[in-house]
Amino acid sequence: MDNEMEMDNIVSLTDENGNEVRFEFLDLVEYDGGEYVVLLPEGDDSGEVVILKLIETGDEETYAGVEDEEILHEVFQRFKEKYKDQFDFVDE
Repeated sequence: MDNEMEMDNIVSLTDENGNEVRFEFLDLVEYDGGEYVVLLPEGDDSGEVVILKLIETGDEETYAGVEDEEILHEVFQRFKEKYKDQFDFVDE
């Protein structure tokens, strides 16, 4: 996925089908030597976030999906701990 950062923490990504999808950038979480972005889909009221791995190639940044459930869980746990006083998280 390619990205373009816009104002107000809105990230516009192009998916694998060429469609533009907009997200609110919530945080950048470091885990096990990698960096992961936590995004909230714009207009989605479910409260579910999307976690993508940040990949830097030269002066470009791209995002890749994360297939490893353990990594997703650990990144989300770090996000929850950091923002436990700002968000109401529903127990899994």
